[in-house]
Formats: sequence, C-alpha cells, structure tokens
Amino acid sequence: MSLDQQERAPFAELTTERLVVSLVDTRHDSSIVEGRRLPSWAPDFPAPGDLEIAAMLRRSGLPQGADASFGSRLVIERATGLIVGGVGFLGPPTHGRLEIGYGIVPSRQRRGYATEAVLAMVAFAFTFPGVTGVFADAEAENVASVGVLERIGMSYQFRDGALVRYAAASPRIL
Repeated sequence: MSLDQQERAPFAELTTERLVVSLVDTRHDSSIVEGRRLPSWAPDFPAPGDLEIAAMLRRSGLPQGADASFGSRLVIERATGLIVGGVGFLGPPTHGRLEIGYGIVPSRQRRGYATEAVLAMVAFAFTFPGVTGVFADAEAENVASVGVLERIGMSYQFRDGALVRYAAASPRIL
C-alpha cells in the first residue's frame, strides 16, 4: 500500500456482495487522463463520464485527509477484479447534504451494479456526523439512471430542464 493509500485507508474501500468501491488513486487518475490502459480495467473502461471526472481531478487534485471520503471511487467487480465504473460524492457536504454521481460501463450495465454501488455510498454518507441528506441529478430521459435512484428509495424532488433531482433525507430509505 502506498503512503497516499495508507493515509486514506480508513475510507479507502466499501465492499458489497459483488463489488468493491475504492477511492480513485493517483495511478488510476493519471492513466485515465493520459489514455494509458491498465490491465485491471474492463475493456470499455473508462467511459466518457470517467474521463470527465479524471480531468477534473487532475485540475483540482485528489481530495486528501478527511475530505478523501467525499471523493470519486472506482467500482470494481469482485468476480473479475476489473474496474467497471465510477461512483462518488461531488465534494464534502454543503449545508449537510452530499451530491452523488455514478456510471457503469456498457458491458456491465443491466446487472444492478449501479444500484449496488449507489446504495453502498448513500449508506456510507449517513455515517458522517452532520450529513442530513444525499441527492443526485439525472437526465430525465436516462430511464436506467432514474431507475437506480428510485430502486434505492430516493424521492423525486423536481425537474430543472433536462435534469431531475432525487434525494434521501435519512438512512431509513435503505
């Protein structure tokens, strides 16, 4: 384990039945931005959203210390060890609320991985003192993404143009 990983170890991984959700590290972020494929990636990883997040992390730097918990994570398929997507908070809580984003590569979609990863992250969010809610924006036309939010029990809040917002105000949804 690198020093960077050791400093963040308490927040490094969440494990579900079929997935490991692990903080993005410098090696993976750099490889995504530079277009260097790693053997631990699914054939269609990174997806366009992963490229966008990696570029943003390159500009702003990986969150460190306590803020590392609120960063981007890799979704790893336990059966194969391959990275199949990403999930994460879009920064520390603002007024007690965390925003979450997610995506799974096409080759692993329709297996419930996004639901499993988002559910784990929402449960994790409510372990932090002062976190009172989690929300996500999705394109209204993206039926699969909206379905993830509805399956884990998030409530529809509003529509703003092409986006819809869903939120969870307590861990009882889980």
